[in-house]
Amino acid sequence: MQSLPIVWQRLVNPAGDTCGRCGNTHESVLAAVEALKEILKPLDVAPILETREIDSESFRVDPSQSNRIWIAGKPIEEWLDAKVSSSCCDTVCEGAHCRTLEIGDRTFEVIPPGMVIKAALIAASKMVDSAKRAGGCACDTGCCTHRHSPF
Repeated sequence: MQSLPIVWQRLVNPAGDTCGRCGNTHESVLAAVEALKEILKPLDVAPILETREIDSESFRVDPSQSNRIWIAGKPIEEWLDAKVSSSCCDTVCEGAHCRTLEIGDRTFEVIPPGMVIKAALIAASKMVDSAKRAGGCACDTGCCTHRHSPF
């Protein structure tokens, strides 16, 4: 089974707290990973979640590093053709301008599960395609003599 790495990082203050934006994105990422386990099973791909913490000092230097998601080594914004932006954040972030994503005319402070799933599916399709090509098949159809998975 191939692994699909999903990395999410956010600010955690010395008391162990994070902001509402990051807390809600955490819930979204967990829900997305659970859904992806079933969705990707027929492709023989397993999502593997790693969570990272950023300390307050690192956050002050670069707040855009908090609430970041990478899938298969690429930032989620690359998979989704999204733009990184920022908006003022609350409590733990002490009014810093924290990461948001813009897709079209919508801005997302909390990354919804569907966006994580969509990006992961795009990444997984690239992985499966690369694996197929590495197996000696360079076509995209079933016209050759290689056996093709229906996925």
